[in-house]
Amino acid sequence: MYVTRRELSLRVQPVKLAVSIAAGIWLGFLAVLLTVWLVYKALPAEQPQALNNAAAQLTAPPAAKARPESDNSMFDQYRQILRDSEARQAQEAEQADRQRSFNGPKCQFWMQQNQTAPSEKSRAAIYQFCG
Repeated sequence: MYVTRRELSLRVQPVKLAVSIAAGIWLGFLAVLLTVWLVYKALPAEQPQALNNAAAQLTAPPAAKARPESDNSMFDQYRQILRDSEARQAQEAEQADRQRSFNGPKCQFWMQQNQTAPSEKSRAAIYQFCG
């Protein structure tokens, strides 16, 4: 038994389709609006007042925040942090230079000389080349 398939041909006019979609959107908007209104009316008397207060707070511009005692204090704090950072960087650079001088060939030579045959000359050279 064979079932023959029949094709259903529909012709939709674009204008009717656009009007139908627009009407559906409009009716959906009205349904949502009506639902919100019914829920608002069904709430106890205190709830709408709380909702009105919340809405007023959301729509009101935010109040200006209190400013610190002075803008200069923030700038002074920034300058202090900057000075501390520069001092720390200078200290690190000096330490790196000292470490490099200890690793230098002249310093290593005079350290070895001072270990094998300590003398005033080798100690003076260590102070000169090793810092």
